[in-house]
Amino acid sequence: MMEQPAKKSGKTYEMDMCNGPLFPKIVAFAVPLILSGILQLLFNAADIIVVGHFAGRESLAAVGSTTALINLMINVFVGLSIGANVLVAQYSGAQKWKDLEETVHTAMMIALAGGILLIFVGVFFSGPMLSLMGTPDDVLPLAALYLKIYFIGMPATLTYNFGAAILRAVGDTRRPLYFLLFAGAVNVVLNLVFVIGFSMGVAGVATATVVSECISAVLIVRCLAGSDSAYRLCREKLHLTESKVKLIMKIGLPAGFQGAIFSVSNVLIQSSINSFGSIAMAGSTASANVEGFVYNAMNAVYQTALSFTSQNYGAGKMKRVTKILLYCLGLVVMVGVVMGGGAVLFGPKLLQIYSSDPEVISYGMMRMRIINGSYFLCGIMDTMVGGLRGLGYSVVPMLVSLTGACLFRVVWIFSVFAMHRTLTTLYISYPVSWIITFTAHIICYIVIRKRLAARRKPRD
Repeated sequence: MMEQPAKKSGKTYEMDMCNGPLFPKIVAFAVPLILSGILQLLFNAADIIVVGHFAGRESLAAVGSTTALINLMINVFVGLSIGANVLVAQYSGAQKWKDLEETVHTAMMIALAGGILLIFVGVFFSGPMLSLMGTPDDVLPLAALYLKIYFIGMPATLTYNFGAAILRAVGDTRRPLYFLLFAGAVNVVLNLVFVIGFSMGVAGVATATVVSECISAVLIVRCLAGSDSAYRLCREKLHLTESKVKLIMKIGLPAGFQGAIFSVSNVLIQSSINSFGSIAMAGSTASANVEGFVYNAMNAVYQTALSFTSQNYGAGKMKRVTKILLYCLGLVVMVGVVMGGGAVLFGPKLLQIYSSDPEVISYGMMRMRIINGSYFLCGIMDTMVGGLRGLGYSVVPMLVSLTGACLFRVVWIFSVFAMHRTLTTLYISYPVSWIITFTAHIICYIVIRKRLAARRKPRD
């Protein structure tokens, strides 16, 4: 077994997830992740706020209408970064440093190759896919332009995401936060310069986002390259290790495929929203952006469950795995109720940040009351998925999620919504699907834990 390189004296950003009290460490791990998620979302929020106030209603609708399509195109690679996170965490918990090193370099190569591939996909297929979604003619050219520029930054976006996943796997959630804080500040300043100063409209906000993503990618690469730990990134060691590619694919592809299919259902929902016109689209866009802050905060708890479960499972500490899930479920409910309820309570004022149009605000509140009011249910669903993936099970939560959420929403659109064509009917599909899916995840988790207990002796 390869020994971990001796660390230099000085400040350490890593966390020992396998020993000591759990709840304080879970909170200390999750809080920087929550702030990181909020900052990352501010990239898009800054785009929407600036275009909403300085470039018009059509530009606001154009930027917002691209979210589901962006997620559809990148979710497979986001899933692969989850696979890298799980492997690095498990190898760290098991102290298999050679395997950890190979995983890191394989993951970063996947990020680079995937980013280059997505440039071509985004540039050549954005327009046709937006047309298939029924994007209105007054929005389509602007939305296509935004996407084409946005996807030029995909290598940087994936490099940051994979690098941050590696750092999270070893307990470091603070440095990715610092990098995003700096890059986010640059993004906001450039938005104002490009849109107000140079009147570039959606091209300006897209360019600002690409520049900020490049900055965050450079910072994360410098961090990994300057490390004195087993996850140090060395240019001469960058290559694809076949065994690690297969393992990353085994865990990450189901996660990515699940995300992509979720995006398909969201694309269908966005297409249905588009049928109500550009004002409804703008209201939904503004509300969805506020929802994103709540979702990203809850998603941080999912990532916490994923990393803590992976490390402790790798170390064979199954009693701690059970406690991790319970603590994370309690934490995600608290975050979802407080932030989701707060979003509904202050909804009109929050939506005014994006648009002063009363009709846009009215449409936004229609969505916000239903989705933000019940968003903690989504947090429970995702945290259960984090627990299952941390144990190395990725296909099971994928199948459950595809059936309980995605397929259900598609059926809902072509049945219930087809009979009652209102936005309220459309939005109700979300909380109903979350309840169905997290109930099924809980059952699967209980069955899998019993199976693991029967074949693996814990080392607690």
